[in-house]
Amino acid sequence: MTPTLVRQHLPHAGSVPRVDLRARARDWSEIQERMLVPLYEAVYERLEVGPATRLLGLGCGSGLSLLMAAARGAAVTGVDVSPERMALARERLLPQTPGTRARPDIRLVEGSPRDTAVPGAPGYTLVTAFEPIGCLAGDSEGLGGLLAEAAPLARRGAAVVLAGWGPPERCATASVMRVATKLAEPLRHSGSWRPACRDDLEDVAQRAGLKPDGSGRVACPFGYADVDSAVRGLKSTGLFDAAMTATDQVQVDKELTEALHPHQRQDGTVWMPNVFRYLIARTP
Repeated sequence: MTPTLVRQHLPHAGSVPRVDLRARARDWSEIQERMLVPLYEAVYERLEVGPATRLLGLGCGSGLSLLMAAARGAAVTGVDVSPERMALARERLLPQTPGTRARPDIRLVEGSPRDTAVPGAPGYTLVTAFEPIGCLAGDSEGLGGLLAEAAPLARRGAAVVLAGWGPPERCATASVMRVATKLAEPLRHSGSWRPACRDDLEDVAQRAGLKPDGSGRVACPFGYADVDSAVRGLKSTGLFDAAMTATDQVQVDKELTEALHPHQRQDGTVWMPNVFRYLIARTP
């Protein structure tokens, strides 16, 4: 989302395609997550993230955005429900290397935002939700619930950053994502891809009781070493789960490979320019 599109959790049992969750998490960490680094950098620079920052990362995944904030001196807490991605985040942020000192300013919590609460601790000054919304039907509802839990843990006037896809005409990956919609159509799955709407982020902020305080757009091209890496990276987002349920993994791989062909360069690499949008809101 990224790193990256958006990291979606698998549908409920009964409709779940057969997926190796560890392999998917590794593909996310090694291939896809880095795609949103320009977004992280732009937000951190604009908000002057540094030693005075206490950051809560919602849906932190395998922790790349937290690592970048910690490198600026911020105290970071990450929360996610995926044990596979959290295991990778611990490898990244809390290495068990002999002689390495533990950093008390880095916390990783598997669960929900309320699980990060520490009695007597100062409130967070920044809350980030970097999983881009606006490409999956219903994806804003889940974000609203996370914000409702996180807002009471933040200081008054703390910044809350939401991220989303830019206009489809400025996102080359949108044409590839239509594969998910086409293949999932027989199920009319609520989690199928849809084009981003202009006010997706503002609508979520308003429902969460947050006050918008600025926005921006960032170029986040998706670049892959080859088509196989692109297929693995895109599937690691979970956006093709409904398509795999309606058909199968072989069919999804085939359709994705064909959709990626126009974006493949002569040297075999795959390149898709995209624009992502972020909204800065404030807690009441």
